[in-house]
Amino acid sequence: MALATPATGIIKERLFFLDWLRIAAVVVLVLYHVGMYYVNWDFHVKSPFASASLQPWMRLTSPWRMDLLFMISGTATALLLKAGATADILKKRSRFLLLPLLCGVVLIVPPQSYFEVVQKYAFNGGFSDFLGFYLSGHKGFCNNGRCLILPTWNHLWFLPYVWCYTLFLWTVVKIKPDALKLAASYLDRWLNPAVMLLVPIALICVVRMLLSARFPSTHALFDDWFNHSIYLGMFLTGAVLATHDLVWSAAARWRWATLLLALVSWLCLIAIQPGKPWTYLLLGVQQWCAVLAALGFAKQHLNVDHPARQHLSQAVFPIYIFHQTVIIVGSQLLLPLRWSPAVEGPVLVFIALVVSYAGFVLIRQVTWLRPWFGIKS
Repeated sequence: MALATPATGIIKERLFFLDWLRIAAVVVLVLYHVGMYYVNWDFHVKSPFASASLQPWMRLTSPWRMDLLFMISGTATALLLKAGATADILKKRSRFLLLPLLCGVVLIVPPQSYFEVVQKYAFNGGFSDFLGFYLSGHKGFCNNGRCLILPTWNHLWFLPYVWCYTLFLWTVVKIKPDALKLAASYLDRWLNPAVMLLVPIALICVVRMLLSARFPSTHALFDDWFNHSIYLGMFLTGAVLATHDLVWSAAARWRWATLLLALVSWLCLIAIQPGKPWTYLLLGVQQWCAVLAALGFAKQHLNVDHPARQHLSQAVFPIYIFHQTVIIVGSQLLLPLRWSPAVEGPVLVFIALVVSYAGFVLIRQVTWLRPWFGIKS
């Protein structure tokens, strides 16, 4: 990813800080999904020690962690389209996103669904028995009127969303090649603290008020209109910012202020009862200010190269693909030990990172496997 020169703002060099931020975001994702095992929120499997005690800390990142990843994805996609919306770019991007999705649905996700039906639906068969149900699209795992959809993409839902948004952006650039530059020029004209802070917060609040209750999060693509309104907006924001550096620099200048606003709004959300009228406002403030703070601190302190950057940048996609299956399988293997979450949780984080990274190292050695796990040639 490229960086702008101070004189023109036009991107010339690589945006190293976004690479580091993407690496950090995947580590946060691993921590978050381990946390999902221990809180009362719905997840594929639950710890016998699940409680509400960890939920305030989960709320520290839950409103904005995926927003950041979609914004980074939008920036990366826009940089790919700088030379034009060619069929070759769309083909390569589709292969990069959809081959790992297919591989994940068929090979990586089934153990997650197996342990889910064992715990939630009292399935007493073996994994090989379940695999037949999984691949045939069995619709008989139901509880309280809700049935498990098989096969499924589970945590890999991010991939079809990014592919759809990429297709949308590719089409826009194909029709109007200067669309992103034009949007960036308008952004320059109106860039000031009020616009950069208040307008996105207001838009997020309106979207939350109008759509969050009507369209609860499903990650099922076709009925997930609240999430689309947020994630597509973040994706397109990242795409516009890819052509200019002024917002990155502004985020760096305001990093402490936006961090303070994000933390204060998080503390207020913990203190008040859910559903109060000002909840939407607090969520909007936390959501947008946390993204700006993350971008600002990364721009200020992580915009440097290192030999580990390129290696870890390749590793994060396979780690993302593997990590949730490793967490769920690892949690079930550790169940007989009856460890407390304070002991078991860090062990699960360690296992998830190490095993997922080991999977990357092994697959990287096999040329024909690399595209199926998002490892570029």
